[in-house]
Amino acid sequence: MSKYTKEQIMKICKEEDVEFIRLQFIDVMGISKNIAVTRSQLDRILTDGMMFDGSSIEGFARIEESDMYLKPDLDTFVIYPWRPQSGKVARFICDVYTPDGEPFEGDPRGILKKQIARAKAMGYDFNVGNECEFFLFETDADGKPTTKTNDDADYFDLDPVDLGTDARRDICLNLEKMGFEIEASHHEAAKGQHEIDFKYADALTTADNVVTFRMVVKIIAKKYGLHATFMPKPICGINGSGMHTNMSLFKDGKNVFFDPTEKNLQLSDTAYSFIAGVLEHVAGITAVTNPLVNSYKRLVPGYEAPCYIAWSASNRTDIIRIPASRGAGTRVELRSPDPSTNPYLCLACCLAAGLDGIERNLSAPNSVDVNLYNSTQEERDALGVKNLPSNLYEALRVMEEDGIVRQVLGKHAYKSFLESKRKEWDSFRMYVSRWELDKYIINY
Repeated sequence: MSKYTKEQIMKICKEEDVEFIRLQFIDVMGISKNIAVTRSQLDRILTDGMMFDGSSIEGFARIEESDMYLKPDLDTFVIYPWRPQSGKVARFICDVYTPDGEPFEGDPRGILKKQIARAKAMGYDFNVGNECEFFLFETDADGKPTTKTNDDADYFDLDPVDLGTDARRDICLNLEKMGFEIEASHHEAAKGQHEIDFKYADALTTADNVVTFRMVVKIIAKKYGLHATFMPKPICGINGSGMHTNMSLFKDGKNVFFDPTEKNLQLSDTAYSFIAGVLEHVAGITAVTNPLVNSYKRLVPGYEAPCYIAWSASNRTDIIRIPASRGAGTRVELRSPDPSTNPYLCLACCLAAGLDGIERNLSAPNSVDVNLYNSTQEERDALGVKNLPSNLYEALRVMEEDGIVRQVLGKHAYKSFLESKRKEWDSFRMYVSRWELDKYIINY
């Protein structure tokens, strides 16, 4: 059931003195975009949508077929709490349509909706909770970001050691005013690193929330003279930022991953098949869940990030962990995604991988409970544990071989994503870094 009707939104905007409305959407690379309109245009926008030039957006339309439409999702209406209280600003998250009134095949939000509909046809509702980590850095005299953290705190430290406390509190309060239920907020393991956890929801709402979360964190950090970044590994030698993705399937209001009669972990056959599907395809979807050249500098041993394909009930060196909660809280935690991912494509690929395991009735391999960071390649081979791709080039190659991303994204978005990421890799491959100069310029 919808939260709002068109008439209710029109009334709220008038009563709350909303003068500007932002129509927000996201491109294939995961970058948020928007078009702003005044309240005088709201009736037309809510009825007909907003035409825009799709050829200007990464991965959208070619210039000869550029006209596209934004259609607001009324349930995503929210007033920005940090903006002026006179002439307020509100936003909608929008779906992208063609001039013929059909959903645009390259719209990431629409891609996730297709997988949600697939799960629904199988009788399942897909719920997701993400744990988003980020860094707060100081800015220079020109307001540009540095890589100097504003604190030297550690995991769960308090102020005055944790100098990000005030910014985190302000972020949480603004998110709550926008309808988030904040479950926890704390300093993370690395200097200047933070985590704010919000309650799980259906997959589409969660993906919308991740997009909103990233925006709010950056805006509020700027008020404190800080730069917030979701770059996976901004500093060498310390932990990078992840986006652990907790997934569960419900049917008729009950968590189908939970089976109280199962003697081992109280996991159902459905849960084991879902785990098996994710493990089979996780290397193939890694270019989506970890889409940057920089992503793979996080996925190395020793920094609490997974780089080996295995699962366990408690082992945090595995790519999949099963948290201790049972009953309605039974879930599968995928630990590899990072917060630079396009959340719609990430969740669509994760769901597709799990559903494939269920449809094919796959059996999960044995759990791996040893510290894989301390293992040798021979030991991992004996356990049947494979490695994640070690760089973006390898991830793209495995993505092409696996094929599931092509199925999920569709021809249009897949081609755009692949071409963009190949260009990114080529640009990186040809760049001469500071490390190379320091290492070679004198000796050679």
